[in-house]
Amino acid sequence: MKRIDWNALGADERTAVLRRPVQAVSDTLREGVRAIFDAVAARGDGALRDYTAQFDGVSLADFEVGAGEFEAAAGQVPANVQAAILEAAARIEAFHGAGITQPYEVETAPGLLCQRVQRPINRVGLYVPAGSAPLPSTALMLCIPARLAGCGEIILCTPPRADGSADPAVLLAARQAPGLRVFKLGGAQAIAAMALGTDSVPRCDKLFGPGNAWVDEAKRQAAQRPGGLAIDMPAGPSEVLVIADAGANATFVAADLLSQAEHGPDSQVLLLTDSAALLDEVAAEVDAQLARLPRADIARRALEASRLVLVRDIGQAIAISDAYAPEHLILALRQSREWLPHVRNAGSIFLGDWTPEALGDYCSGSNHVLPTGGAARAWSGLSVASFQKAITVQEASRAGIASAGPCAATLAHAEGLQAHARAVELRLEQAV
Repeated sequence: MKRIDWNALGADERTAVLRRPVQAVSDTLREGVRAIFDAVAARGDGALRDYTAQFDGVSLADFEVGAGEFEAAAGQVPANVQAAILEAAARIEAFHGAGITQPYEVETAPGLLCQRVQRPINRVGLYVPAGSAPLPSTALMLCIPARLAGCGEIILCTPPRADGSADPAVLLAARQAPGLRVFKLGGAQAIAAMALGTDSVPRCDKLFGPGNAWVDEAKRQAAQRPGGLAIDMPAGPSEVLVIADAGANATFVAADLLSQAEHGPDSQVLLLTDSAALLDEVAAEVDAQLARLPRADIARRALEASRLVLVRDIGQAIAISDAYAPEHLILALRQSREWLPHVRNAGSIFLGDWTPEALGDYCSGSNHVLPTGGAARAWSGLSVASFQKAITVQEASRAGIASAGPCAATLAHAEGLQAHARAVELRLEQAV
């Protein structure tokens, strides 16, 4: 990891330090995704079969996971992993169930009632990556809120394995949403299938889930197409930013950095600290721990775009973090909760030395599908509300139109919209 002294840099150099690898999305990638959409739009399942053979190295006659494959999954997953899936699912359901948005109503004027009610999105499409490693945890993070929201149809796409099957742990996690349909499709072609619909894959109303740069770009293009569907958020390659003081445990900090670096070569990890001694300790720990990782080659490539940054103080570190808006923010500080109110931009925050980001990835109960690439400045992580839409309702009686109608008519005339005003005034004439 490259070492940086933040206060020795100029403005352009500071911008370069915080630039993510994924922000260098090439025209080739954009055009590649566009070509996949065009092919799926033109040839449907035929294009999906071609891309599955090209990118996943497997030929599939049928993309959908059948009942037999679901039933076989339980026998292929170790008992301790099955137990962990159920334990994590219980915490995720408890946390997300407690946060379900409640409807409300207010009488804003005598005889005028306004309400806000929630309705589930009818058909949602979930993407669970499995490029370098299957992610049953992501299936839990997507399926449980979708079920709690009451979505009518839940479609899940995940890349096939070399033998043409879906990862059995992903299938077990997906069963947390009974009735869910799983399709063995990966990458941008899976996003195109759920966005456009084919003979096999239903067109969805909203897409959810993280992925690599191709998946992230495909979701963006899906939302931009004429009549395009909605997406949850920009959710591309994983990232973590750690802010640590001199009292932090260098071994823990290095482990947290590597836990995200091993996700993929386009992941990014950053350490901000006001302690030069800690920076040196973490650098040595990263090297030592990296040598023992099975996914060391992947992590090493991610570390090429990662940084160890020396700052003036923790306040400056918080300001830098807010500018970066990380997906994951770890506050390895002696008074971490006291610093929490100063943080404005982050997908998820982990307080203190004993809260690794990996806990949130799996089983703390919060969601790990989070905004990346700086989108945490305006976007939130997934919740049940992400799978719902809010509808406002208003009902006026004679007294209500008499009370609020003159206000509406005055504003309508001020805007030059006479038909608007007349629709109110006709009722005012008869309400008295």
